[in-house]
Amino acid sequence: MSYKEPAPIKNQENPFESMMSRFDEAARILGLDQNIYNVLKYPAKAVIVSLPVIMDDGTVQVFEGYRVVHSQAMGPSKGGIRYSMDVHLDEVKALAAWMTWKCAVVGIPYGGGKGGIKCDPRKMSKGELERLTRAFTGAMRDVFGEEKDIPAPDMNTGPQEMAWLMDEYSKINGQNSPAVTTGKPLVLGGSLGRVEATGRGVMVSCRAALGKLGINPMEATCAVQGFGNVGSISARLIRMQGLKIVAISDISGGYYDPNGIDIEAAIEYRNNNNGTLEGYPAERITNEEILTLDVDVLVPAAMEDQITKHNAHLVKAKLIVEGANGPTSASADLILHENNVMVVPDILANAGGVTVSYFEWVQNRLGYYWTEERVHRRADRTMKLAFESVYAASQKYNVSMRIAAYIVAIDKVAKALAFRGTF
Repeated sequence: MSYKEPAPIKNQENPFESMMSRFDEAARILGLDQNIYNVLKYPAKAVIVSLPVIMDDGTVQVFEGYRVVHSQAMGPSKGGIRYSMDVHLDEVKALAAWMTWKCAVVGIPYGGGKGGIKCDPRKMSKGELERLTRAFTGAMRDVFGEEKDIPAPDMNTGPQEMAWLMDEYSKINGQNSPAVTTGKPLVLGGSLGRVEATGRGVMVSCRAALGKLGINPMEATCAVQGFGNVGSISARLIRMQGLKIVAISDISGGYYDPNGIDIEAAIEYRNNNNGTLEGYPAERITNEEILTLDVDVLVPAAMEDQITKHNAHLVKAKLIVEGANGPTSASADLILHENNVMVVPDILANAGGVTVSYFEWVQNRLGYYWTEERVHRRADRTMKLAFESVYAASQKYNVSMRIAAYIVAIDKVAKALAFRGTF
Protein backbone atom coordinates (compact mmCIF):
# COMPACT_ATOMS: atom_id res chain seq x y z
CA MET A 1 0.00 0.00 0.00
CA SER A 2 1.49 3.35 -0.98
CA TYR A 3 1.04 6.82 0.42
CA LYS A 4 -2.17 8.69 -0.52
CA GLU A 5 -2.42 12.36 -1.50
CA PRO A 6 -3.16 14.37 1.67
CA ALA A 7 -6.17 16.59 2.15
CA PRO A 8 -5.32 20.27 1.59
CA ILE A 9 -4.01 22.11 4.63
CA LYS A 10 -6.56 24.63 5.85
CA ASN A 11 -4.24 26.79 7.92
CA GLN A 12 -0.58 26.53 7.10
CA GLU A 13 0.44 29.23 9.60
CA ASN A 14 -0.55 26.90 12.47
CA PRO A 15 2.81 25.38 13.55
CA PHE A 16 1.59 21.78 13.51
CA GLU A 17 -0.18 22.18 10.15
CA SER A 18 2.89 23.95 8.75
CA MET A 19 5.12 21.04 9.78
CA MET A 20 2.59 18.50 8.48
CA SER A 21 2.38 20.16 5.04
CA ARG A 22 6.15 19.67 4.61
CA PHE A 23 5.94 16.15 6.04
CA ASP A 24 3.14 15.32 3.58
CA GLU A 25 5.13 16.56 0.59
CA ALA A 26 8.25 14.62 1.56
CA ALA A 27 6.16 11.48 2.26
CA ARG A 28 4.55 11.75 -1.18
CA ILE A 29 7.93 12.06 -2.91
CA LEU A 30 9.32 9.11 -0.95
CA GLY A 31 6.24 6.98 -1.67
CA LEU A 32 6.01 6.39 2.06
CA ASP A 33 4.06 3.29 3.10
CA GLN A 34 0.61 4.38 4.30
CA ASN A 35 0.92 2.41 7.55
CA ILE A 36 4.23 4.11 8.40
CA TYR A 37 2.70 7.46 7.43
CA ASN A 38 -0.22 6.87 9.79
CA VAL A 39 2.15 6.12 12.67
CA LEU A 40 4.45 9.11 12.07
CA LYS A 41 1.58 11.54 11.58
CA TYR A 42 0.63 11.36 15.26
CA PRO A 43 2.71 11.81 18.41
CA ALA A 44 3.28 8.59 20.34
CA LYS A 45 2.32 10.25 23.61
CA ALA A 46 0.94 13.59 24.81
CA VAL A 47 0.86 14.14 28.57
CA ILE A 48 -0.95 17.12 30.14
CA VAL A 49 -0.51 17.75 33.87
CA SER A 50 -1.79 20.22 36.43
CA LEU A 51 0.94 21.58 38.69
CA PRO A 52 -0.15 23.12 42.02
CA VAL A 53 2.62 25.43 43.24
CA ILE A 54 2.78 27.36 46.53
CA MET A 55 3.61 30.95 45.58
CA ASP A 56 5.68 33.30 47.72
CA ASP A 57 2.52 34.98 49.09
CA GLY A 58 1.20 31.64 50.36
CA THR A 59 -1.46 31.17 47.69
CA VAL A 60 -1.56 28.06 45.52
CA GLN A 61 -1.49 28.60 41.78
CA VAL A 62 -2.14 25.73 39.36
CA PHE A 63 -0.08 25.69 36.16
CA GLU A 64 -0.64 23.52 33.09
CA GLY A 65 2.34 21.50 31.84
CA TYR A 66 2.82 19.48 28.67
CA ARG A 67 5.18 16.81 27.42
CA VAL A 68 4.77 15.35 23.95
CA VAL A 69 6.76 12.34 22.77
CA HIS A 70 6.49 12.21 18.98
CA SER A 71 8.64 9.16 18.26
CA GLN A 72 11.07 6.80 19.96
CA ALA A 73 11.79 4.65 16.91
CA MET A 74 15.41 5.88 16.70
CA GLY A 75 16.04 6.02 20.44
CA PRO A 76 14.91 7.92 23.55
CA SER A 77 12.94 11.08 22.79
CA LYS A 78 14.81 14.38 23.11
CA GLY A 79 13.63 17.95 23.27
CA GLY A 80 13.44 21.15 25.25
CA ILE A 81 11.05 22.53 27.85
CA ARG A 82 9.78 26.08 27.41
CA TYR A 83 8.16 28.37 29.98
CA SER A 84 5.76 30.75 28.26
CA MET A 85 2.17 31.96 28.36
CA ASP A 86 2.02 31.11 24.64
CA VAL A 87 2.61 27.38 25.18
CA HIS A 88 -0.20 25.26 23.74
CA LEU A 89 -0.57 21.63 22.70
CA ASP A 90 -0.44 22.22 18.92
CA GLU A 91 2.84 24.10 19.28
CA VAL A 92 4.37 21.40 21.50
CA LYS A 93 3.22 18.66 19.10
CA ALA A 94 4.82 20.49 16.15
CA LEU A 95 8.07 21.07 18.01
CA ALA A 96 8.21 17.43 19.15
CA ALA A 97 7.85 16.26 15.53
CA TRP A 98 10.49 18.80 14.46
CA MET A 99 12.83 17.22 17.01
CA THR A 100 12.24 13.76 15.51
CA TRP A 101 13.28 15.04 12.08
CA LYS A 102 16.11 17.19 13.44
CA CYS A 103 17.70 14.27 15.30
CA ALA A 104 17.25 11.96 12.31
CA VAL A 105 18.67 14.41 9.78
CA VAL A 106 21.97 14.72 11.69
CA GLY A 107 22.03 11.00 12.45
CA ILE A 108 21.92 10.95 16.24
CA PRO A 109 20.08 8.07 17.98
CA TYR A 110 17.16 10.02 19.41
CA GLY A 111 13.49 10.45 18.72
CA GLY A 112 11.63 13.71 19.18
CA GLY A 113 10.00 15.19 22.26
CA LYS A 114 9.05 18.62 23.55
CA GLY A 115 7.60 20.10 26.71
CA GLY A 116 6.28 23.32 28.10
CA ILE A 117 4.57 25.00 31.02
CA LYS A 118 2.05 27.78 30.55
CA CYS A 119 3.46 30.46 32.84
CA ASP A 120 5.08 33.90 32.79
CA PRO A 121 8.55 33.31 34.25
CA ARG A 122 9.28 37.08 34.29
CA LYS A 123 6.62 37.50 37.00
CA MET A 124 7.88 34.61 39.13
CA SER A 125 10.60 34.55 41.76
CA LYS A 126 13.50 32.12 41.66
CA GLY A 127 11.89 30.11 44.46
CA GLU A 128 8.58 29.89 42.60
CA LEU A 129 10.36 28.76 39.42
CA GLU A 130 12.25 26.10 41.37
CA ARG A 131 9.05 24.75 42.94
CA LEU A 132 7.35 24.77 39.53
CA THR A 133 10.25 22.90 37.90
CA ARG A 134 10.36 20.30 40.66
CA ALA A 135 6.57 19.83 40.49
CA PHE A 136 6.79 19.31 36.73
CA THR A 137 9.62 16.79 37.16
CA GLY A 138 7.60 14.86 39.73
CA ALA A 139 4.54 14.83 37.49
CA MET A 140 6.66 13.58 34.59
CA ARG A 141 8.68 11.01 36.58
CA ASP A 142 7.27 8.14 34.51
CA VAL A 143 7.90 9.99 31.22
CA PHE A 144 11.45 11.25 31.77
CA GLY A 145 14.39 8.87 31.88
CA GLU A 146 17.98 8.53 30.64
CA GLU A 147 16.84 5.88 28.14
CA LYS A 148 13.24 7.13 27.74
CA ASP A 149 12.82 10.89 27.36
CA ILE A 150 15.53 13.50 27.85
CA PRO A 151 14.53 17.16 28.33
CA ALA A 152 16.70 20.21 27.69
CA PRO A 153 16.46 24.01 27.96
CA ASP A 154 14.30 25.98 25.57
CA MET A 155 12.53 29.35 25.64
CA ASN A 156 12.91 30.95 29.12
CA THR A 157 14.68 27.94 30.61
CA GLY A 158 18.39 27.30 31.04
CA PRO A 159 21.08 25.49 33.06
CA GLN A 160 19.46 26.36 36.41
CA GLU A 161 16.12 24.75 35.52
CA MET A 162 17.92 21.68 34.17
CA ALA A 163 19.92 21.43 37.42
CA TRP A 164 16.66 21.48 39.45
CA LEU A 165 15.11 18.91 37.13
CA MET A 166 18.11 16.59 37.32
CA ASP A 167 18.27 16.96 41.12
CA GLU A 168 14.54 16.25 41.60
CA TYR A 169 14.61 13.28 39.25
CA SER A 170 17.69 11.90 41.05
CA LYS A 171 15.93 12.23 44.42
CA ILE A 172 12.79 10.48 43.13
CA ASN A 173 14.86 7.57 41.77
CA GLY A 174 17.34 7.40 44.64
CA GLN A 175 20.41 7.67 42.43
CA ASN A 176 22.39 10.38 40.69
CA SER A 177 21.03 10.67 37.12
CA PRO A 178 22.94 13.40 35.23
CA ALA A 179 22.00 11.97 31.81
CA VAL A 180 18.27 12.54 32.37
CA THR A 181 18.65 16.05 30.99
CA THR A 182 21.09 18.08 28.92
CA GLY A 183 21.99 21.76 29.01
CA LYS A 184 23.13 21.46 32.62
CA PRO A 185 25.75 23.70 34.29
CA LEU A 186 29.29 22.47 33.59
CA VAL A 187 29.84 21.63 37.25
CA LEU A 188 26.88 19.20 37.16
CA GLY A 189 27.87 17.38 33.98
CA GLY A 190 27.21 19.94 31.25
CA SER A 191 29.34 19.83 28.12
CA LEU A 192 31.96 22.28 26.99
CA GLY A 193 30.96 23.86 23.67
CA ARG A 194 27.21 23.63 24.35
CA VAL A 195 26.56 27.41 24.61
CA GLU A 196 27.83 28.13 21.10
CA ALA A 197 26.75 24.81 19.56
CA THR A 198 23.61 26.03 17.74
CA GLY A 199 25.30 29.15 16.38
CA ARG A 200 28.31 27.11 15.33
CA GLY A 201 26.06 24.71 13.43
CA VAL A 202 24.49 27.68 11.63
CA MET A 203 27.97 28.84 10.63
CA VAL A 204 29.01 25.39 9.37
CA SER A 205 25.77 25.15 7.34
CA CYS A 206 26.30 28.64 5.94
CA ARG A 207 29.87 27.86 4.89
CA ALA A 208 28.84 24.60 3.22
CA ALA A 209 25.96 26.26 1.36
CA LEU A 210 28.14 29.12 0.11
CA GLY A 211 30.47 26.50 -1.35
CA LYS A 212 27.58 24.88 -3.27
CA LEU A 213 26.43 28.29 -4.55
CA GLY A 214 29.95 29.30 -5.60
CA ILE A 215 29.91 32.42 -3.41
CA ASN A 216 33.22 33.61 -1.98
CA PRO A 217 32.74 34.24 1.78
CA MET A 218 35.33 37.04 1.65
CA GLU A 219 33.11 38.96 -0.78
CA ALA A 220 29.69 38.14 0.73
CA THR A 221 27.35 40.18 2.93
CA CYS A 222 25.01 38.90 5.63
CA ALA A 223 22.10 40.11 7.77
CA VAL A 224 21.16 38.42 11.05
CA GLN A 225 17.68 38.82 12.55
CA GLY A 226 17.75 38.11 16.28
CA PHE A 227 20.69 38.77 18.60
CA GLY A 228 20.17 36.31 21.42
CA ASN A 229 22.44 33.33 22.00
CA VAL A 230 21.92 31.82 18.52
CA GLY A 231 21.87 35.05 16.52
CA SER A 232 24.86 36.72 18.15
CA ILE A 233 27.07 33.62 18.11
CA SER A 234 26.06 32.86 14.50
CA ALA A 235 26.93 36.44 13.54
CA ARG A 236 30.32 36.29 15.28
CA LEU A 237 31.31 32.94 13.76
CA ILE A 238 30.01 33.83 10.26
CA ARG A 239 32.00 37.08 10.44
CA MET A 240 35.10 35.00 11.27
CA GLN A 241 34.58 33.13 7.97
CA GLY A 242 35.07 36.42 6.11
CA LEU A 243 31.49 37.56 5.50
CA LYS A 244 30.57 41.18 6.21
CA ILE A 245 27.66 41.45 8.67
CA VAL A 246 25.80 44.59 7.57
CA ALA A 247 22.70 44.30 9.78
CA ILE A 248 21.64 42.84 13.11
CA SER A 249 18.44 43.14 15.12
CA ASP A 250 16.70 42.24 18.35
CA ILE A 251 13.44 43.13 20.08
CA SER A 252 14.44 46.83 20.01
CA GLY A 253 14.61 46.86 16.18
CA GLY A 254 17.23 46.56 13.45
CA TYR A 255 20.63 48.19 13.03
CA TYR A 256 22.22 48.62 9.59
CA ASP A 257 25.73 49.65 8.53
CA PRO A 258 26.77 49.00 4.90
CA ASN A 259 30.43 49.15 5.97
CA GLY A 260 29.94 46.22 8.32
CA ILE A 261 29.11 45.87 12.01
CA ASP A 262 31.75 44.99 14.60
CA ILE A 263 30.01 41.95 16.07
CA GLU A 264 32.27 41.63 19.11
CA ALA A 265 31.58 45.27 19.97
CA ALA A 266 27.83 44.75 19.43
CA ILE A 267 27.81 41.75 21.76
CA GLU A 268 29.66 43.75 24.41
CA TYR A 269 27.22 46.66 23.93
CA ARG A 270 24.24 44.31 24.37
CA ASN A 271 25.73 42.70 27.48
CA ASN A 272 26.32 46.13 29.06
CA ASN A 273 22.89 47.46 28.01
CA ASN A 274 20.46 45.21 29.90
CA GLY A 275 20.66 42.55 27.18
CA THR A 276 19.33 44.75 24.37
CA LEU A 277 20.78 46.59 21.36
CA GLU A 278 18.58 49.64 22.07
CA GLY A 279 20.55 52.78 21.09
CA TYR A 280 23.28 50.91 19.19
CA PRO A 281 25.10 53.42 16.93
CA ALA A 282 23.96 52.39 13.44
CA GLU A 283 21.16 53.24 11.03
CA ARG A 284 17.81 52.17 12.48
CA ILE A 285 15.64 49.79 10.44
CA THR A 286 12.74 47.53 11.41
CA ASN A 287 12.83 43.80 12.05
CA GLU A 288 10.74 43.43 8.88
CA GLU A 289 13.15 45.49 6.76
CA ILE A 290 16.15 43.39 7.78
CA LEU A 291 14.56 40.40 6.01
CA THR A 292 14.48 42.19 2.63
CA LEU A 293 17.93 43.81 2.59
CA ASP A 294 20.11 43.36 -0.50
CA VAL A 295 22.52 40.85 1.04
CA ASP A 296 23.92 37.47 0.01
CA VAL A 297 23.01 35.64 3.22
CA LEU A 298 20.07 36.05 5.61
CA VAL A 299 20.05 34.36 9.01
CA PRO A 300 16.62 34.52 10.68
CA ALA A 301 17.45 33.65 14.30
CA ALA A 302 14.55 35.26 16.16
CA MET A 303 10.94 34.05 16.08
CA GLU A 304 8.87 31.69 13.96
CA ASP A 305 6.85 32.81 10.91
CA GLN A 306 9.01 35.82 10.04
CA ILE A 307 9.13 35.03 6.32
CA THR A 308 5.61 34.40 5.00
CA LYS A 309 3.70 34.53 1.72
CA HIS A 310 3.33 38.27 2.35
CA ASN A 311 7.06 39.13 2.23
CA ALA A 312 8.85 36.09 0.72
CA HIS A 313 8.80 37.67 -2.77
CA LEU A 314 10.73 40.67 -1.35
CA VAL A 315 13.66 38.58 -0.04
CA LYS A 316 16.83 39.46 -1.99
CA ALA A 317 19.27 37.11 -0.26
CA LYS A 318 20.57 34.18 -2.29
CA LEU A 319 20.87 32.03 0.84
CA ILE A 320 18.76 31.77 3.99
CA VAL A 321 20.19 29.81 6.93
CA GLU A 322 17.53 29.27 9.58
CA GLY A 323 18.88 29.80 13.09
CA ALA A 324 15.41 29.90 14.68
CA ASN A 325 12.79 27.16 14.66
CA GLY A 326 10.17 27.73 11.97
CA PRO A 327 11.15 31.25 10.83
CA THR A 328 9.74 30.53 7.35
CA SER A 329 6.08 29.60 7.07
CA ALA A 330 5.06 26.77 4.77
CA SER A 331 3.23 29.26 2.55
CA ALA A 332 6.56 31.03 1.80
CA ASP A 333 8.52 27.89 0.81
CA LEU A 334 7.31 27.69 -2.78
CA ILE A 335 7.90 31.41 -3.41
CA LEU A 336 11.50 31.20 -2.20
CA HIS A 337 12.14 27.99 -4.16
CA GLU A 338 10.77 29.53 -7.37
CA ASN A 339 13.00 32.57 -6.82
CA ASN A 340 16.08 30.30 -6.54
CA VAL A 341 16.72 31.19 -2.91
CA MET A 342 18.53 28.32 -1.18
CA VAL A 343 17.10 27.76 2.29
CA VAL A 344 19.08 25.65 4.76
CA PRO A 345 16.12 24.62 6.92
CA ASP A 346 15.88 24.80 10.69
CA ILE A 347 15.90 21.02 11.18
CA LEU A 348 19.38 21.02 9.62
CA ALA A 349 20.87 24.47 10.22
CA ASN A 350 20.20 24.73 13.94
CA ALA A 351 20.75 21.05 14.75
CA GLY A 352 24.20 21.82 16.17
CA GLY A 353 22.51 22.35 19.53
CA VAL A 354 20.91 18.93 19.78
CA THR A 355 24.11 17.36 18.41
CA VAL A 356 26.14 18.71 21.33
CA SER A 357 23.28 17.84 23.69
CA TYR A 358 23.75 14.26 22.48
CA PHE A 359 27.47 14.59 23.19
CA GLU A 360 26.63 15.78 26.73
CA TRP A 361 24.41 12.71 27.24
CA VAL A 362 27.20 10.43 25.95
CA GLN A 363 29.74 12.06 28.28
CA ASN A 364 27.37 11.73 31.27
CA ARG A 365 26.93 8.04 30.57
CA LEU A 366 30.66 7.52 30.07
CA GLY A 367 31.58 9.54 33.15
CA TYR A 368 34.37 11.01 31.01
CA TYR A 369 34.38 14.52 29.59
CA TRP A 370 35.83 15.86 26.33
CA THR A 371 37.80 19.01 25.61
CA GLU A 372 36.03 21.91 23.90
CA GLU A 373 38.18 21.37 20.81
CA ARG A 374 37.02 17.74 20.55
CA VAL A 375 33.36 18.77 20.96
CA HIS A 376 33.71 21.38 18.19
CA ARG A 377 35.51 18.99 15.86
CA ARG A 378 32.95 16.22 16.25
CA ALA A 379 29.97 18.60 15.98
CA ASP A 380 31.40 20.26 12.85
CA ARG A 381 31.92 16.87 11.23
CA THR A 382 28.35 15.79 12.07
CA MET A 383 26.90 19.01 10.62
CA LYS A 384 28.99 18.78 7.43
CA LEU A 385 27.95 15.18 6.79
CA ALA A 386 24.30 16.05 7.41
CA PHE A 387 24.47 19.00 5.01
CA GLU A 388 25.99 16.86 2.26
CA SER A 389 23.34 14.20 2.78
CA VAL A 390 20.51 16.73 2.48
CA TYR A 391 22.08 18.49 -0.48
CA ALA A 392 22.45 15.16 -2.30
CA ALA A 393 18.75 14.41 -1.67
CA SER A 394 17.76 17.85 -2.97
CA GLN A 395 19.64 17.15 -6.20
CA LYS A 396 18.33 13.59 -6.53
CA TYR A 397 14.66 14.54 -6.10
CA ASN A 398 14.94 18.09 -7.53
CA VAL A 399 13.37 19.62 -4.43
CA SER A 400 14.20 22.40 -1.96
CA MET A 401 16.69 21.78 0.83
CA ARG A 402 13.80 21.81 3.32
CA ILE A 403 11.86 19.04 1.62
CA ALA A 404 15.16 17.18 1.09
CA ALA A 405 15.86 17.39 4.83
CA TYR A 406 12.43 15.95 5.58
CA ILE A 407 13.01 13.21 2.99
CA VAL A 408 16.33 12.24 4.61
CA ALA A 409 14.84 12.29 8.10
CA ILE A 410 11.55 10.53 7.32
CA ASP A 411 13.37 7.84 5.36
CA LYS A 412 15.58 7.02 8.36
CA VAL A 413 12.70 6.93 10.86
CA ALA A 414 10.50 4.90 8.49
CA LYS A 415 13.27 2.34 8.03
CA ALA A 416 13.76 2.13 11.80
CA LEU A 417 10.03 1.49 12.26
CA ALA A 418 10.00 -1.11 9.48
CA PHE A 419 12.98 -2.99 10.95
CA ARG A 420 11.45 -2.91 14.43
CA GLY A 421 8.34 -4.41 12.88
CA THR A 422 5.97 -3.25 15.62
CA PHE A 423 3.89 -0.15 16.20
